[in-house]
Amino acid sequence: MDGTVDAQTMTEETTQKRTRTSALDRILQILDFLQDSDQPATAYEIARAVGAPLSTVYGIVEDMVTKELLDRQENGALWFGPRLYHYGLTYARRLDLISAATQEMTDLALGSRETVQICGRDGDHMVVLAMVDGPDHFHVSSRVGSRTPLNWSASGRLLIGHLPDEERRAILSHAARPSPTGNAETDVATLSEAARTAFEERLSIQAGESDFSVACIAAPILDAEGACRATVSIVVPDHKVEQKNPDLKALVQQSARRIEERLGWSRRG
Repeated sequence: MDGTVDAQTMTEETTQKRTRTSALDRILQILDFLQDSDQPATAYEIARAVGAPLSTVYGIVEDMVTKELLDRQENGALWFGPRLYHYGLTYARRLDLISAATQEMTDLALGSRETVQICGRDGDHMVVLAMVDGPDHFHVSSRVGSRTPLNWSASGRLLIGHLPDEERRAILSHAARPSPTGNAETDVATLSEAARTAFEERLSIQAGESDFSVACIAAPILDAEGACRATVSIVVPDHKVEQKNPDLKALVQQSARRIEERLGWSRRG
């Protein structure tokens, strides 16, 4: 009896998995067809083109319209929705940024002899987008793709520093979390002011807030409108923050400005 139950459970799980995969395949077929045809189409035209039952396509299309993956025009034809447009903008912006920053990251890692990171914002978190290890090989726990609460890092403050105070406070009210070291600031008013000041000075420093004896020196990468779209930072042992040879603060700020120039974003004073 146990064998029968196990076999039945495996069959149900396999069926569910196939159903999910099939639904995803249908969504991709719909998007691929619209892209290939380069014009809006009705659900009937889509179903006929992809060889799927009309009832199936209708159900998937309605869900995609609700989630803004598709947009229904006045004549009932379907086209790409605003959510896909926003995804595309984010992808293109990140792609251009990393491409433009690659050489600067390498140069900064060699000049500072430390690990260099490009970081961006993902909701309530800072995420490491790219990373180059320096010759000194100081141990860094965060890797590409790692995420930390905005209040734990120098970059996190910069990434919201350009926002109005009310918006910064609203974000920090649910983003701020105690750090493993217990040293990260969690007071919303204090964090908001620190973010504003760091952004205005184009420099943010944290030491020992997320990891003991580890510091980060970050500068904002500003777009043409003056918003902080990403940061470039140097990760160092905390005793090196104030060193002058080389001057790590100046190096990271210079690198940020050069990345802006490569992207064609206007420099701000």
